[in-house]
Amino acid sequence: MIPTAVADLNRILLENLAVAFAIVAALLIILLALLVTQSFRLRGAVRRYEALLGGGTDGGSLREMLESHVGRVTDVSGRLDEVNRLQTTLEERTRSSLRHIGMVRFNPFEDTGSDQSFAIALLDDARDGIVISSLHGRSNTRIYAKPVEGATSSHALSEEESRAIRIAVEGTRGVAG
Repeated sequence: MIPTAVADLNRILLENLAVAFAIVAALLIILLALLVTQSFRLRGAVRRYEALLGGGTDGGSLREMLESHVGRVTDVSGRLDEVNRLQTTLEERTRSSLRHIGMVRFNPFEDTGSDQSFAIALLDDARDGIVISSLHGRSNTRIYAKPVEGATSSHALSEEESRAIRIAVEGTRGVAG
């Protein structure tokens, strides 16, 4: 049985040898066309890769560009640290600057016409600072200054001075009176 099968296979191949050869040739031509296409595509990709790494006319190689960007990032990082230090310094200075203000206008004497006198408190975040009072009369004006620590003073405060300090601490606007 095996010799007949081999003989039959040989006979079929001999009868269709031209067709089998044509199919193999067609497959070979298709594979050759694919090989040429891939070769062109690979060559183009290699050229683009080399241009990227080796540099071109529009800005240098990838390595140079990356080194430049790393240098810039390092510079920006240093500047950011400097800005952070400056911000910290400014925050510390701001806490100790006189930025809480309270003012009260009043009339201390019955013989004057309006609220020309005032008390103004200038305090920092720790509620330290100064309270200044001006008493305006017909013939003269007197100005007094008293130190303030923790929203109080070691000197006796008038009602208007105390109110100016309270306004500065509470952050509301003073009114005449």
